[in-house]
Amino acid sequence: MPKPVIAIIGRPNVGKSTLFNRMTRTHKAIVEDIPGVTRDRIYEEATYDDREFIVIDTGGLFPETDEEILIQTRQQAMFAVEEADLIVLLLDGKEGITELDRQVVNMMRPIRKKVIYVVNKIDARNREDRLFDFYSLGVDELMPLSAATGYCFAEFMEKVLENLPEKEAAEKAVEGLPGIAIVGKPNVGKSTFVNSLLGKERMIVSTEPGTTRDSVDSICKYYGKEYIIVDTAGLRRKSRIVDHSLEKFMIVRVVRSIERADVVLLLIDAREGISEQDQKIAALISRYGKGLILLFNKWDLIEDPDKRYKELLREVHWKLRFVEYAPVLTISGLARKRITKVFSMVDEIISERKKRISTSALNKFVSEIAPLLPTHKGKKTKIFYMTQTEIEPPTFVLFVNYPQVFKPEHVRFIERLIRQKYTFKGTPIRVFIRQRGK
Repeated sequence: MPKPVIAIIGRPNVGKSTLFNRMTRTHKAIVEDIPGVTRDRIYEEATYDDREFIVIDTGGLFPETDEEILIQTRQQAMFAVEEADLIVLLLDGKEGITELDRQVVNMMRPIRKKVIYVVNKIDARNREDRLFDFYSLGVDELMPLSAATGYCFAEFMEKVLENLPEKEAAEKAVEGLPGIAIVGKPNVGKSTFVNSLLGKERMIVSTEPGTTRDSVDSICKYYGKEYIIVDTAGLRRKSRIVDHSLEKFMIVRVVRSIERADVVLLLIDAREGISEQDQKIAALISRYGKGLILLFNKWDLIEDPDKRYKELLREVHWKLRFVEYAPVLTISGLARKRITKVFSMVDEIISERKKRISTSALNKFVSEIAPLLPTHKGKKTKIFYMTQTEIEPPTFVLFVNYPQVFKPEHVRFIERLIRQKYTFKGTPIRVFIRQRGK
């Protein structure tokens, strides 16, 4: 199932970032580093007691303000609350209750989600009496904590895990059907595209509850074959993103959709080209090992299609080189041009993702690439054998005599050679180097 989301909220300077850092100490970044792309540290994946989750670090809340920057911060925090499965409201045990604390607590009262109220900066048992003043906020339970020293952190995390949603076995609404996620930055035309996709006469559409909170998937039938369009309820809903300051907060919503899909359609505005946000989303899709199709939308607004298409292909090679295996399709969701071509492309990519290469064929391939391998202190590097260990995505392991010689660029080179030989269109592949006998 998609990982549950925890949002840390509170007024400024109560220790939210310190708690975020402690909770994500064994973190794995959601968006991997991409050259030339700024990394947002507001979301991190974390694991505690074998349970995986995502933590959101929000800005300080100012419930009542006219300042634009503070209004944006409040919007960001409330968007995080909307996306979260669990809310941690942090208070400052050293400073005590402020009017701002009362306002933040009151903001959470209408929220129909579990809220854990935590009094931070309490680092010893003899200071826990500071908790009692905070009961005047009208909350039922308070937890002491020192995010800085770790005092009561284990008890806090036990409470967090108790209140996370139960694990679910299935990731898709209907097991066995191909899952398609439609993602992209705000205002790129996702809702228009999905409405056009589901509104075609040759499709039969029914809705089924998804496995994630507030999610409804659509099962569409195209020429006798059924597909799941992940979270069409969210796609058809008018975006609440009113400015670019909130774009980075869309990542958790994107992750939830990607995790439940087999193939992801990344919509990009053909007029604007590939943005930094598009690069981050593409990196997510690659990291989660999903199939990918690049859809350049609003093609009906392009004045010189041939020229623009060549420009976009160059841009893909420059900015999205790490997913250059993804096919490119120009579409118009509004004019309903070429949108149903995605289904044949999805079918092809799913087939590629399930493709297995025999060990004998791979070892023949190894003999072909042997002269291209790096050397180690003048000695020849040898691949003893190569095998495919997994599908979806296809994963290969090479057993060699000198694994330390194989740098990331060598692994990428081998990946390119595998693609030249076996294609694997539209899907990432994984290549691992191991020493023989290990």
